[in-house]
Amino acid sequence: METVMAVTAIVLLGCIVAGVWRAARGPSTRDRLTAFVLLGTTGAALLIVIATLTDTPAFRDAALAVVGLAAVVALVWTQRERE
Repeated sequence: METVMAVTAIVLLGCIVAGVWRAARGPSTRDRLTAFVLLGTTGAALLIVIATLTDTPAFRDAALAVVGLAAVVALVWTQRERE
C-alpha cells in the first residue's frame, strides 16, 4: 500500500509541475486561474497522501486550509474580472 501511495504522490507532483508551468506560461488570465485551481486541489490531494503515509493528521488540516483558500481566491478573481 505504501508503494501505491508513493506512486500517487509522484503523479500528483507531476500535476503540480504542470500547473506551475501553465500558470507561468499563460497566455490568458483564464489559463492562470485554471492553473491556480489545479494547484489548489492537487496540493490538497498531495497533503492528504502525505498525511496517510506519515500518519500525521496535521497535513489533513493543512489540506482543508489549502482548498478553502484556493476557493476564496478563485471567487475573488472571478468577481474582479466581472468589474
